[in-house]
Amino acid sequence: MMRLSLVGIGSGNPEHLTLQAIRTLEGADVILLPRKGDEKTELADVRRIIVRDILQTNPKVVEFDYPQRDEKTPKYLDGVNTWHDELAAIWAGLITAEASQKPGDDLCVALMVWGDPSLYDSTLRIAERLLAQGMTLSVSVVPGVTSLQMLTAAHAIPLNDLGAPVIITTGRQLRDQGWPQGADTVAVMLDGQCSFQHLQPNGVRIWWGAYVGMPQQILCEGPLSDVADDIIKARAKARAEHGWIMDIYLLRR
Repeated sequence: MMRLSLVGIGSGNPEHLTLQAIRTLEGADVILLPRKGDEKTELADVRRIIVRDILQTNPKVVEFDYPQRDEKTPKYLDGVNTWHDELAAIWAGLITAEASQKPGDDLCVALMVWGDPSLYDSTLRIAERLLAQGMTLSVSVVPGVTSLQMLTAAHAIPLNDLGAPVIITTGRQLRDQGWPQGADTVAVMLDGQCSFQHLQPNGVRIWWGAYVGMPQQILCEGPLSDVADDIIKARAKARAEHGWIMDIYLLRR
């Protein structure tokens, strides 16, 4: 039997690892560690620090290069599915190679996931592809602290108004569909275009954060009409300085 554990590791601060996450990683035979190019070495470095400084065992670490998604594909979901197929093929090859070195024994493979595997992350969908291909594999999830939790904690605000719903969506949806119906609070993830600038700003407040939980964390909040330009400039500057950026924001009207 081969076991694959998808372990949420939070949003960049090793201190946010749960005891369950640590124990799962310590019990792994192999940890797969993705490299996402020179511009995003910090993402791999956080994972390396966890293995080096936090784990009390010495699991084998296998690093692999993350394929780039073809953003020129006319249909967004077609490009994403092709990308996921490529990742599934890489995972399958690495897991099969490790299993061949332990014939007759169980193999425990772990993969550290930024944030939580269940919230706007692709690892569970990629794991489903392995199962669909017929791999004898059990998949488990260890939840992690999400960037949404880190955002509300950093700004010291509740996620929702009293008795009120929240909608979690993407920048692409906000830009193309406008304000979602059914809630006055909207959490927006995966927004590389600052899609809030397409909204009518009057009466809307924004709480924005980049690199939440990491040493380079940046925060900004206020009426959208007052701080939208500041956020756009801060985001562009941070991306230029670091070569990458992950940000998230909450809107409330």
